[in-house]
Amino acid sequence: MPPARPRVLYLTDLAYQARGRRYCDEDIFLTSRLRADFDLALCHPRDAAALLDAFDAVVVRNTGPVLAHRDAYAAFRERAAARGTPVYNPLTGKADMAGKQYLLELTAAGYPVIPTVDRAEDLHLLPAADRYVVKPKLGADSLGLRVVPADGVRDAVGPAAGDLLVQPCVDFAYEVSFYFVDQDFQYALHAPDTGRRWELVPYEPTPADLGFARRFIEWNGLDHGIQRVDACRAPGGELLLVELEDLNPYLSLDALDDRRRDAFVTAVTASLHRFLRSGTASR
Repeated sequence: MPPARPRVLYLTDLAYQARGRRYCDEDIFLTSRLRADFDLALCHPRDAAALLDAFDAVVVRNTGPVLAHRDAYAAFRERAAARGTPVYNPLTGKADMAGKQYLLELTAAGYPVIPTVDRAEDLHLLPAADRYVVKPKLGADSLGLRVVPADGVRDAVGPAAGDLLVQPCVDFAYEVSFYFVDQDFQYALHAPDTGRRWELVPYEPTPADLGFARRFIEWNGLDHGIQRVDACRAPGGELLLVELEDLNPYLSLDALDDRRRDAFVTAVTASLHRFLRSGTASR
């Protein structure tokens, strides 16, 4: 009798509407390939806690912003921890998985990130700029993001500290994203037109580019999972971190050729097998 195949609960919101992207197409493609190795069922994040008992592991993919279902997400995390159910990506990520507090920590530690503060009294620590970006710490997909003029940034932050982030509005040349499985680089994509940031094309990173991206992967310390390092090319030519997505990064697989797409699927399949063998749980 053949050995039982791992049973995987794949979290996604196939109805989520994203500007310029169809999340559902990516998950339909990826699950069609993962079924070769796993017994797999798709599940909306609101149903995850109730269905966990029937599966060996959970894969969190294109679920949309957690803000849309915070109570259900908290119940899922609590249930997974209580059962010891492995969750991929592991729920120990220090980046977007935990909110955007990490941008403050990385700024303070001198990492190459867009300088970030969260209090009006710290605005003087930012480089002078004509405009500033103000966004919620728990934001996603640009929800709640505002660009305000310099003379209005203090009022935009307000007296309350802790729930908003402020950054100078960087006049960057382009954005570029680096995609990793576990600790291994897979591919990079960039948006040559800053006004059409979701129209991505392949990007061949330099050794310096990869060194930049790997610093943040190493900082986050996840041994398993899919991560995306988003950066912008600043006016001085250097890369600055925009976001480190370690919860449910959209992968833009439709921007890859067949060879790179197949290589990515192979890497994720192998990573999931290693993850399940390791016994790494969600705690």
